[in-house]
Amino acid sequence: MIKNLEKHPIVNNHKITKEDLISFEKKIIDQWESGKIRGPIHLSGGNEDDLIEIFKRIKKSDWVFSTWRSHYHGLLKGIPEGWLESEILQGKSITLVNKEEKFYSSAIVGGTIPIAVGVAMALKEQNSTERVWCFIGDMAFETGGFMENYKYAKNFELPITFVVEDNGVSTNTPTIETWKIKSDVPDDVIWYDYTKVWPHYGTGKWVIF
Repeated sequence: MIKNLEKHPIVNNHKITKEDLISFEKKIIDQWESGKIRGPIHLSGGNEDDLIEIFKRIKKSDWVFSTWRSHYHGLLKGIPEGWLESEILQGKSITLVNKEEKFYSSAIVGGTIPIAVGVAMALKEQNSTERVWCFIGDMAFETGGFMENYKYAKNFELPITFVVEDNGVSTNTPTIETWKIKSDVPDDVIWYDYTKVWPHYGTGKWVIF
């Protein structure tokens, strides 16, 4: 179930399917396990249907700020598959940035939040019709950095939507064990939970370069 998605109308009927997403990750897995990718990778899986529904609400002209688990986000944003694969092969899986496609990811937990808010401020000052979508994990959602930025964005009515992807852990640390109780999700924040199918890092196999 995706919370608070109904507040956003469908604006994008992209052609990417669940099978397309899984197929792309399979290609990356094969290259990783054959030692062709000399850098960390963080794979997505188990959340294809949710992301496809969310990205139907994201315009091509909007900005997307992603986490280190960014392959699916990039594909659904419309970044060419060949470009993504090339960057990943260069070891940039967790730091994919494409200015032309208005896409930015970071390996720093919560690191994109203030940058995304800053872009939303600029868009508002320019009277732009573009919007910012900032994807974060459930542990980043619990941080003071998120709370302060969310409050600022809400109070100043900035064109930004936060999306919480809750897989129950940060790296390998359970969120509930860390905080005991998870915070309530505001009614203007999109939230969904899923069970990850890949380890935090790599594929679970030892790779020798």
